[in-house]
Amino acid sequence: MQLAPAEVDALQAAEPRAPYLRLQGIRKNFGAGDSQTLAIDGVDLDVREGEFLAVIGPSGCGKSTLLQIAAGLAAPSEGVVSFEGNAVLAPPPGIVYLFQQYGKSLFPWRTVIDNVAFAIEHRPGMNRERAHAESRRYLQMVGLGDSERKYPWQLSGGMQQRVTIARALAAQPRVLLLDEPFSSVDALTRLELHALVLELWQQQRFTAVLVTHDVDEAVFLADRVAVLSRRPSQVVEVVETELPRPRDNIATRELPRFIELRHHLLSQLLRREA
Repeated sequence: MQLAPAEVDALQAAEPRAPYLRLQGIRKNFGAGDSQTLAIDGVDLDVREGEFLAVIGPSGCGKSTLLQIAAGLAAPSEGVVSFEGNAVLAPPPGIVYLFQQYGKSLFPWRTVIDNVAFAIEHRPGMNRERAHAESRRYLQMVGLGDSERKYPWQLSGGMQQRVTIARALAAQPRVLLLDEPFSSVDALTRLELHALVLELWQQQRFTAVLVTHDVDEAVFLADRVAVLSRRPSQVVEVVETELPRPRDNIATRELPRFIELRHHLLSQLLRREA
């Protein structure tokens, strides 16, 4: 008997999953000698395969730095990052980083479809025709099937961010790291992108780690929310959201559990920033 997707999700949630991406004892210093600043102080954080994890914390606590370390884009001063049991010393295949500044991550001289194709065009046996066919599929997923011949500067901010999401998905990530990807768009576009990312995550079943300063965003999207302290940051708490899926931009945010989590996490952050 084949189980429905909701039943599969329930079974997976009931069984503890082994760490997929693991950060152990992560410390990060900036500067040298007597002028060193300790930004991250002994962070331990496990990410389970297939989950959506959000990381929140006070401004300047090192959330983005921690995500860059997880991606292999920056080296920790101390500690170890491992992915599928292997140490991460450089960006590993399977981990894709979605930058906050989407405008700077797109190539202005490339069309939309060629920007997406950049993620896959260097694969063995991949020619331009196949790369465009694959890219077109992902553009349709993000609602930009009719914009493939446009250039980034011809698109709105929200549309540009959809292009970067399409490109990230074209790379077929096993882990997608999102560095405040919705912070530069207007409120309505942000809600639309929330719904889009959740839909794609449900379809593709990659592991997602989101860094954000927006508590509502973290609670709405994530299975678990990790709270960081002020600099030098440590993990203060990891909270299971326990909100039903699929989630709705209006109904989910009105649930008592959503309001309870929002209150708790905001209280934590305000206490940490005081």
